[in-house]
Amino acid sequence: MRKQIVRSVFLAAGLGLMAGGALAQKTETEKGIDRYRELIADGNPAELWEMQGQELWKKKAGPNQVSLEKCDLGLGAGVVKGAFVSLPRYFADTGKVMDLEGRLAHCMKTIQGIEPKVSTYNRDDHKNIVALVTWIAAESKGMPVNVPQNHPEEKRVYEVGKRAFFYRAGPYDFACATCHAEDNKRIRLQGLPNLLKKEPAGSAYTSWPAYRVSNGELWPMNKRLEDCFRQQRFPELKFSSELSVALSMYMGVNGNGVASLAPTIKR
Repeated sequence: MRKQIVRSVFLAAGLGLMAGGALAQKTETEKGIDRYRELIADGNPAELWEMQGQELWKKKAGPNQVSLEKCDLGLGAGVVKGAFVSLPRYFADTGKVMDLEGRLAHCMKTIQGIEPKVSTYNRDDHKNIVALVTWIAAESKGMPVNVPQNHPEEKRVYEVGKRAFFYRAGPYDFACATCHAEDNKRIRLQGLPNLLKKEPAGSAYTSWPAYRVSNGELWPMNKRLEDCFRQQRFPELKFSSELSVALSMYMGVNGNGVASLAPTIKR
């Protein structure tokens, strides 16, 4: 009996050392990932999209041959600084809550006479919108997230986003919350932020648009959410649909007060 107890103690100690070693290794891995992100952040190719976006904002285009400088992104016609961190929001002229990408598509249509293809995300159809989003996001870099909850529609859309975040479905019975409602979760080397908490929600929300090193593309928030739906094996998420806007609003409101990071660079 005594031998069994001794053997059990040594076994437990051995397992404890193994667990401690694994934990230490995980910490070193995370440090390596952070270092990698620091290195690739120097000279973010997103700057090319920024420059293009600024040009597109001022360029006269479309059948009406006018610029987008009269576009109201929620802070007044032509006001860009601070717009990124205060969207989605309610717009009286459309009677609905809109995100930045959807609002830009609306302005292109109503001001310039351009009919952008907006139902399904496509990098060619949306290249101008992505460039504009990147520049507008850069203009708010470092500013605190301030997604409003003043209008009844803003509050309703937030609640829709909350329900969608916890809704489980699909062949894997997944929800957004499956990956993003707990601390210290990860898939392989990818950390999964807890979007119920202010700091990680704000950081995740303002991490897009981001340049993806792995595919050489720049993804806006709509594309990021669409890819999450793909991984959950959900039906395709439509560009700037109410569901997409609702999830963005839920994340943004949860992250209110956090300094904006966008545009960023990711693996």
